[in-house]
Amino acid sequence: MLTLPLALSAGCAGRKTDNESSVTTDNSVTVTEMSGSSVAEATSVTQTSVTGSGESKSNILVVYFSRTGEQYNVGVIDKGNTEIVAEAIAERTGADLFEVIPEEDHYPMTYDELAEVAKNEQNSNARPQYKGNIPDLSKYDTIFIGAPVWWGDWPMIMYTFFENNSDALSGKTLIPFSTHEGSGLSGFDKELSSVFPDSEVLEGLAVRGSDCQNKPDDVRARVNEWVSELGY
Repeated sequence: MLTLPLALSAGCAGRKTDNESSVTTDNSVTVTEMSGSSVAEATSVTQTSVTGSGESKSNILVVYFSRTGEQYNVGVIDKGNTEIVAEAIAERTGADLFEVIPEEDHYPMTYDELAEVAKNEQNSNARPQYKGNIPDLSKYDTIFIGAPVWWGDWPMIMYTFFENNSDALSGKTLIPFSTHEGSGLSGFDKELSSVFPDSEVLEGLAVRGSDCQNKPDDVRARVNEWVSELGY
């Protein structure tokens, strides 16, 4: 997940946030701050429990979008920042994981180029498609949802996920988390509340991408404390 020190504004198709400073991309493009993890090549769909094999009986799911590649303030990374946080959540809760992976991965590996692509997607209100079969959401009561901050907003591919699964996500407990380099949670929680008014949105967590890469033990401790405070 990356963070670009650009001064673009963030938000879905022109929405601004309070923290307009740079771009972060872990995806985290903060145009005003694409916050987050890295630019780059998505891995593969993960729809399994972190802690075991076979049919999972967990009622908690972690959905995330993450990138690798060039990262603002860190360099090139091999594991996305959001993925690191997602796995820490799953470790703590025994949740299943589902990674949102672009069907056509046109995202550049270099930070500046990725920031430009992310900006264009936001300005055009794009809905990039993702691949893989979504788990049966009816079996989950709680769903953690995370991504890098791109131009002060969720990456547009996450809106594709929200819209494709709007009925299934309605009425659930939704918990947002972000990776960034200065933009914080960037309104992820407020956006979820707006998109899913019948769902309960709990307090989210924002983690700097540079901490994910350089202080993984600290990040894990933060995740554990946060999850515990939420009652999981």
